[in-house]
Amino acid sequence: MKIRSDILKTYLSIHTWTGILAGLLLFIGFFAGALTVFKEPLQQWSTPPSEHMTFIPVEQADSLLNQVLSRYPEAAPNLLLTLDAGSGSPAPVSWSGHAPSHEVDVGVRYHYASLDANGDLLVREQAPGLLAELIDLLHRTGGIPGEIADEYAGGYIMGIAGGMYFLALVSGLIVFLPVLIKDLFALRPGKNLKRFWQDAHNLLGVFSLPFHLIISLTVVVFAFHDLFYGSLGKFIYGEHKMFTPPPKVKHQTINLQPVTHLIAKAKSVAPEFRVTELRYMRLGKPGAVVRLAMENPAYVVRGAHAAYLVLNPYTGEVVNERMLPGRGNVWSSMVDPLFSVHFASYGGTLMRWVYLLAGISGAILFYTGNLLWIEKRRKQANPRQAEPVAVAQRRSVRIMGGLTVGIALGSVAGVGMCMLASKWLPALNAERNAWYFPVYYISFSACVLTALCLGASRAAYWLSTACAVIAAAIPLTSLTGYLFPQSGLWGYAELSIVSVDVAAAFAATGFYWIAMKTRQRAQYGQMHSVWSSKSLV
Repeated sequence: MKIRSDILKTYLSIHTWTGILAGLLLFIGFFAGALTVFKEPLQQWSTPPSEHMTFIPVEQADSLLNQVLSRYPEAAPNLLLTLDAGSGSPAPVSWSGHAPSHEVDVGVRYHYASLDANGDLLVREQAPGLLAELIDLLHRTGGIPGEIADEYAGGYIMGIAGGMYFLALVSGLIVFLPVLIKDLFALRPGKNLKRFWQDAHNLLGVFSLPFHLIISLTVVVFAFHDLFYGSLGKFIYGEHKMFTPPPKVKHQTINLQPVTHLIAKAKSVAPEFRVTELRYMRLGKPGAVVRLAMENPAYVVRGAHAAYLVLNPYTGEVVNERMLPGRGNVWSSMVDPLFSVHFASYGGTLMRWVYLLAGISGAILFYTGNLLWIEKRRKQANPRQAEPVAVAQRRSVRIMGGLTVGIALGSVAGVGMCMLASKWLPALNAERNAWYFPVYYISFSACVLTALCLGASRAAYWLSTACAVIAAAIPLTSLTGYLFPQSGLWGYAELSIVSVDVAAAFAATGFYWIAMKTRQRAQYGQMHSVWSSKSLV
């Protein structure tokens, strides 16, 4: 396929600059997003055993709810009953006194409730661990602080980056089309590092193109959802109101339908789904509803991991079933798969592992894009000189090299340090939630400053080594807690939770290998490269 050279040049310029401007921010988003696919195991991994309460059989749920509402009427506006012990929640019932929000508030405290062996109410007030929420926040904002109109500023910036990301994907594909057949499977290591990184970048980009196109478009929608939904909601979703008060029903909290009846009603509406939680909202007020989260990995759903059915908590009548697959209008059937593809809410555990690898490969795609920019613009030694000499690189190349190493490895180190803090701070009787943000930003900033001061070659070795040490410390911390619980640390034997430690061990091995390769290139590689320790920086 032939494309005019001037057209290729234009699209190459678009691809280069949109990718460079958005790449480092998207690296953080993809890396953190890959981890949030396993948000529930992360939450369980970071929660001390002392904060877990016994999960009860569903037949005892009514007794638990009635006792909670009787002794704590302030729980009525927003009460969550969790049926799945593997959801990450430390107790079967929880409430906070306000509606659920996307905001990460380190000061909010929840009440958690369960029943003891005699069926009596047990209540504990504590702040929920926010490690998983912090990682999800990094995914959504790229770690950019601040708010605009009660929304995270980083969310809007990530939306803009998502649009640039889409342009980079389309323009990159057009640039690659003339050599698609010849170079698709080419991966040519050797002295020509620019060609090697080009092959790796193209290979990752082409084979993951559908995944990246969906992610880029949904990032834009999620970032500007209020604007989109406010403008289109009236025409697409109509005037239907979810919270329509049921007629001729006293709005009290003592005549709720039994939980088993609500679950049976949900099974009659969607028998192929499993109910995992019931969220009671506005109990005792007009418009009270109970929203049931329903899971089936074989279906694409609107939520992060569940579809939803809204019932009347007093009569069990269906209030809204349009959030179930196949029950909405034509627009819902078009939008729901986009949510599902973004959140990996289908296909079960296997698909989550696929998304974990896809997210990490996406981060590598942006990293290799920056490497290509650096390799293309760095100065070369004069081939006519008999002896090789170091060449002073341009400031833009040195800065981009430092930022590429510092931001990428800084985000990895920051998340790893927060994971360690989630276990070591409680062992030291410190408030973990209050320290998550300082730990992340101090670690991240230290890595960026180190890379800019030492240069890409030296910093890449030391920061890769630091990431390897941090990653190795994660499973070692869990092992110490499992063998010596008196230390204040803890570890779990459940496979889903141990997978966090296993993944960290693999990451430690990978970063150690990267550190060794980086040191080898710094010592024996081309002297005129920004990755050489002999380069003039």
